[in-house]
Amino acid sequence: MTSISSASRSTVIKDGLNAGWPICLGYLPIGMAFGVLAQKAGLSAIQIGLMSILVFAGSAQFIAVAMLAAGASAPAIITTTFVVNLRHVLMSSALAVYLRAAHRGVLALFAYGVTDESFAVNLPRFHAHTWNLPRAMVVNHAANLVWFFSTVTGGIGGRFIPEGALGIDYALIAMFICLLVFQLRKRIHLLTALIAGLSAVGLALVIPGNSYIVIASIIAATTGVIIQRSRPGSNPKNG
Repeated sequence: MTSISSASRSTVIKDGLNAGWPICLGYLPIGMAFGVLAQKAGLSAIQIGLMSILVFAGSAQFIAVAMLAAGASAPAIITTTFVVNLRHVLMSSALAVYLRAAHRGVLALFAYGVTDESFAVNLPRFHAHTWNLPRAMVVNHAANLVWFFSTVTGGIGGRFIPEGALGIDYALIAMFICLLVFQLRKRIHLLTALIAGLSAVGLALVIPGNSYIVIASIIAATTGVIIQRSRPGSNPKNG
């Protein structure tokens, strides 16, 4: 019986790692780049590691570090990262359809590890009925482990890298450009992005601090929804 259980666990771990290795491979350079940027912003390796464990959201961590470096206030950082991470509610809701029978404690542990990348890997497999919670859990937490070690490694190695060397200072901008490009699937998305960019630039000229980021995000999101709903034949359920 024990050997059967061990074999089953081994298969689950193997299946999860086979599905999740591309995520882990992608997290290595981005995590190290984040660690270097965080170290340059004044965070210690321990603080970087704790942030990666407690937050575990790449875009939110990049934003938080950038705002810390710019001297933003805690409420501005918390509000901005909260808004950025609201998409996790939608992703978790989509996955919850396939996990109704799971224990709430296990679901909480699973939800903690949901990211854009793990969501993209797990959802199609759940939909095809070839996946289950243990395998999805392996995907989520293997990615989490790689993210933790890569960010801490970047934080430790960052002290040996001169300011601005190797284009590290461009990593944050490159990360956000990639995140934006992957979200531009319709014209309305492109229009909303342009409104957000123009609003942020305009507001930055008249509003001190970093609150213009939150205001520009709200303006762009609200305008995008209004335009989308005003189009003939639009269906709110389809976004």
